[in-house]
Amino acid sequence: MFRNLLISLAMLATALPAQADARTRLDSFVEGTKGLKAQFSQAVFDAKGRKTQEASGTLFLSRPGKFRWVYTKPYAQLIVGDGKKLWIYDEDLDQVTVRKLDQAIGESPAALLAGNNDLEKLFNLKDAGEKDGLAWLEATPKGKEGSFEKVRMGFRGNDLAAMELQDNFGQTTQLRFSGLERNPALGASLFRFTPPKGVDVIGDR
Repeated sequence: MFRNLLISLAMLATALPAQADARTRLDSFVEGTKGLKAQFSQAVFDAKGRKTQEASGTLFLSRPGKFRWVYTKPYAQLIVGDGKKLWIYDEDLDQVTVRKLDQAIGESPAALLAGNNDLEKLFNLKDAGEKDGLAWLEATPKGKEGSFEKVRMGFRGNDLAAMELQDNFGQTTQLRFSGLERNPALGASLFRFTPPKGVDVIGDR
């Protein structure tokens, strides 16, 4: 499941008008957020609502198309989008998977956050009301090729505080963000990846 969430990638915050609806907040993010740094916690629930996985780590984002997810718990995993390719490094497996970034992102959650501004071409977007103190936006992919049925983004005040991703198998992934920094200074090296010597590299190099 973590591998599928490479596209979740990129979670972020943005300064927004206090009374803006969720759709306006997303538009403001796309227009005004070029970079992001945040801590995240992640929980996965099966179709019966039982928690099956938990994880946490740090993420970095540089639009368009560059991101870095650093999973630290329960095991180390690194996901890097360098603008052209997507790299997934599983330290425990000594394995790197690489794909073309445009094919990996497609109509995925990452396209909402790390892609270009053509969201209307890829998603049906609608406000989803308020719940748990958050204003929610729902995004449904227009195509059928992706692994997610819908994505919900929850805003608290001026920040994107949460995301919920429902996949085609009935699983739901909840992401919560903290320590959000919008448009921080991020070094270019964060978004480069070179496979360590001796690891297996699978995919399109």
